Amino acid sequence: MALFDNAYKLGGGLAVGLGVLILAPIVAPVVAGVVKPLVKAAIKGSIVMVQKGRQMVAEAVETLEDLAAEAQAELEQERQAALIPTEAAAEPSQSA
Repeated sequence: MALFDNAYKLGGGLAVGLGVLILAPIVAPVVAGVVKPLVKAAIKGSIVMVQKGRQMVAEAVETLEDLAAEAQAELEQERQAALIPTEAAAEPSQSA
């Protein structure tokens, strides 16, 4: 009995394999015709996402550069403001 079960499974597998071999040349172009536009659309979507991502990163970098420049300018102003009162305080005692 087990021998017939194995032979049946083997025969079924062979039948499926032969069916695939026979139908592949017919089915493959149809499947390719359906899959190709889907793959192309996925690639286009990926390209658009990468372009938008690059734009967002560029804007973020620009914003950070602006903030860094503003912080640098504020630090310079604070340094200048700290130097001016010290020099002004030193001048009256020198003139007296």
